[in-house]
Amino acid sequence: MSAPRTASRSQWRSSLGALALVALLGGATPAQEKPAQEKKTENARAAAPALAGDKGRFRILLDGQPMGSEEFAIAPSGKEWVARSTTEIRAPGGPATQVSARLTLLPDGAPLRYEWSTQGPKKASATVEFRGGTAKMALRISSAEPFIQELSFGSPRVVVLDNNVYHHYAILARLYDWNAKGPQTFPVLIPQDMIPGSITVESAGTETVDGNQLELLRAHTPDLEVNLYLDTSHRLVRLTAPAAKAEVRRE
Repeated sequence: MSAPRTASRSQWRSSLGALALVALLGGATPAQEKPAQEKKTENARAAAPALAGDKGRFRILLDGQPMGSEEFAIAPSGKEWVARSTTEIRAPGGPATQVSARLTLLPDGAPLRYEWSTQGPKKASATVEFRGGTAKMALRISSAEPFIQELSFGSPRVVVLDNNVYHHYAILARLYDWNAKGPQTFPVLIPQDMIPGSITVESAGTETVDGNQLELLRAHTPDLEVNLYLDTSHRLVRLTAPAAKAEVRRE
């Protein structure tokens, strides 16, 4: 019996691109090996619990027009944490696409397993297993043979920032070391794009938004900047990506 065939990376990227309706970090740059001192700092940050329970609903806007919504919950589950969501995206004049996501993490924010699936014009699903800084992905679209890929990172504390899954940015805000502040760089995986990369996050002080004083956290790659607006407990209440004309608001 012959071994199962797998689709090429370019075929998968082409198919998945049609599902990424409001993709913010498609231009993330490849992750690079960190200097030893930076690794020590990162390990010290990872020693303390980082996550906090949260649940709610985000409204998604593109160029000021409503595009969909996301229902999410982040909560402990035994010795682990689970972040799950269901996002519905509707392009103007097009059918709705639903994205379901489930991320299992350690209390310090290091991912253990990620699962996502889409229901709409194209059906797709994937699982990602994280072990010691390595991510093993198995992706499937409709009846096509699965695409299997393994990626390595410089740290087990990889940040998952998937397309159309906005509570992942709420987790990123928790991973930021608010006591140290300054720029902090994290390895990133965008599963629906199959892209490893890195993102730098830095506190930009406070800003008044709709009459509320909010903490501003800027997250950027060489190609894109995302602004995260947080309340006094560092809960994500708004996200903007000016270059993509995208905005996400907590309801």
